[in-house]
Amino acid sequence: MNAEIIAIGSELLTPFRQDTNSLFLTDRLNTLGIEVDFKSVVGDDREHLVNAARIAFGRADVILFMGGLGPTEDDLTRECVAEALGIELRRDPGLTGDLYKWFAGRRLKMPESNLKQADVLAGAVSLPNANGTAPGQWLETEWADRKLVIALLPGPPREIKPLFDEQVMPRLRAIAPGEVIATRVLKVAMMGESACDELAAKVYKKYRDIQTTILGGAGEVQLHLRGRAKTLELAKAKVDRLADELEDALDPHLFSSAGESLEQIVGYYLDMRGVTIATAESCTGGLVAERLTAVAGSSRYFLGGVIAYSNDLKTGFVDIQPLLIKEHGAVSREIAVALAEGIRKRCGAQLGVGVTGIAGPGGGSEEKPVGLVYCALADGKKTEVVQKNFPGDRERVRWFASQQALDMVRRKLSA
Repeated sequence: MNAEIIAIGSELLTPFRQDTNSLFLTDRLNTLGIEVDFKSVVGDDREHLVNAARIAFGRADVILFMGGLGPTEDDLTRECVAEALGIELRRDPGLTGDLYKWFAGRRLKMPESNLKQADVLAGAVSLPNANGTAPGQWLETEWADRKLVIALLPGPPREIKPLFDEQVMPRLRAIAPGEVIATRVLKVAMMGESACDELAAKVYKKYRDIQTTILGGAGEVQLHLRGRAKTLELAKAKVDRLADELEDALDPHLFSSAGESLEQIVGYYLDMRGVTIATAESCTGGLVAERLTAVAGSSRYFLGGVIAYSNDLKTGFVDIQPLLIKEHGAVSREIAVALAEGIRKRCGAQLGVGVTGIAGPGGGSEEKPVGLVYCALADGKKTEVVQKNFPGDRERVRWFASQQALDMVRRKLSA
């Protein structure tokens, strides 16, 4: 059994509003063994919505429409689904009474336009909405010799989530295929997508009954594993076997096998080993410190840091000798080392992180191009330095640099 989710609303086709409901619905459907094969976003246009509905009816078993159930002229979901199916809408007297009661209970006069919210697809069951005036609808029908399950759902998250859990999930559970989907997310740091796949493919290709998807990002590659079975325990066991083999194949690049962020893993190691850390950052603008402190409980190991952009602050706060900057430049291996060692001593931390570079878009040269970054890690005995030339815009270079710095800490503490 497969599904399609159709999010309705012209606002979802602008940069200002994002569909997040489909993530919630996908998670719920997957727990029933129902795969979401298609997702669509359609504006408030009658012709487009009717066409999108007909396409969905021809390729999915379960179709969930979200939004467009309000009282205004641009709320067209009921009408368009009825047209696509070739059936009528019928005004439900019970729903009409409920609408009048809802407004009366708030001492408001109900606009006539709200009555359209009582229109129900022929043969459908209305789904009461305890958090709004737009009831949902559930319809089991046939279209072009296909058996379909169709649900019309309100758009606001505070309405769709309880309504779906309480009224749609039990109905779907009764007709679901009886399988469960289990997932795992493995994460690899500072490794290219193709290099990661070269190692991982030798393993995951042996597991034909598990879907493996590889996603590349800035300084991180994610491997999403999906397996299905009759029970959650069996599905998890299948996925876990593949995950265990992938962990061995990707070591030491793999930092998470359960979806954790790099800063969570670094925080785990720092806390577990009782190690404190401080940061001195230039081009990252405090991003390493921000990521470390985004983890709850980070006060146990993060002592503090400085955004040392100016040379005066580098010399005055982190105790870097002016002659060192003059001789090597603010973006250099030597300054990264001095930042790491200086902040470690200044804060009394066991580890010090130093980052300096050119994030761009300007400021680069032939000798020191945009994207050049030095990350250093000092422990009082030895200072490691990594030089990288990261691609991309300013934001991407800064993220790459923070990822590199955190991964250096992870590797040191996990050794």
